[in-house]
Amino acid sequence: MVDVSVELAGIKLRNPTILASGILGVSSSQLIRVFEAGAGGVVTKSFTKEYREGYKTPIIVAVKCGYLNAVGLANPGKQYIKDIVGPLKKKGIPVFVSIAGSSIEEFCELGMEAEDSNADAVELNLSCPHAEKRSIEIGRDPDLVARIVEELKETIKLPVFVKLGLSDNLVNVMKRAEESGADGLVLINTVKGMAIDVWAKKPILSNKFGGLSGPAIHPIAVRVIYEAYENVEIPIIGVGGVDDWESAVEMILAGAKAVQIGSAIAYKGLEVFREIVRGIENYLRENGYSKVDDIVGLAHE
Repeated sequence: MVDVSVELAGIKLRNPTILASGILGVSSSQLIRVFEAGAGGVVTKSFTKEYREGYKTPIIVAVKCGYLNAVGLANPGKQYIKDIVGPLKKKGIPVFVSIAGSSIEEFCELGMEAEDSNADAVELNLSCPHAEKRSIEIGRDPDLVARIVEELKETIKLPVFVKLGLSDNLVNVMKRAEESGADGLVLINTVKGMAIDVWAKKPILSNKFGGLSGPAIHPIAVRVIYEAYENVEIPIIGVGGVDDWESAVEMILAGAKAVQIGSAIAYKGLEVFREIVRGIENYLRENGYSKVDDIVGLAHE
């Protein structure tokens, strides 16, 4: 028998696929649908302390290699975390609450709200490429990342996963996050990009710049995961362009224990979760492995 279940910082998932933050994560009914479609766990949309309307439309555009989005962290505010998490926990669904603060105090306040809601873990969004004061500028500062993680770990008992984007000193940031008590890393967030309408002769997105997701960033994510595996001991969740079992297995071989799926839902639907899990299961069986852990980081040997 092949076992596709995994464990991340004490959180047991029936399989290594997780819904990425920002995709269908603003209502409990949507998240339940994702789990029923085959996901091993879900991540909520990033919550801020107060309600955020986000940017004006257009906020997303399809490009040749994926999608550009600049939603602006639109969300109903921290007071709705319990409303979303509660119904999920009644069904036994592993749920990570994504939080995006503008200060250490806000991160701690959001973390406490997630803990009070009985979430399984917190995902620190330290890498949004288009939200002012909550952007990748936070995640590229090793000292600030360390302080946020330290303060949050002193405030809550939940596992803390740090989501990072591309930066010049990413390995250093990863190490500092681990040293400060982070329970895991989520690599990577979208990459800052832009699209221009050649007929209108102006940027398409209302914010001009957005985060590029989809197949274009997959090789970058694989490289970052590979480097992370050689530099930290905490679990890694891979994200970026996972849309079939091969891309998922590639991340696992690079060092990820689980993978998040986002953009692929737009063109494959929710059935992408079962498709990927079946593919991983077949891959393990055909290659003589009994569980996912057998192939984590195997590309380093």
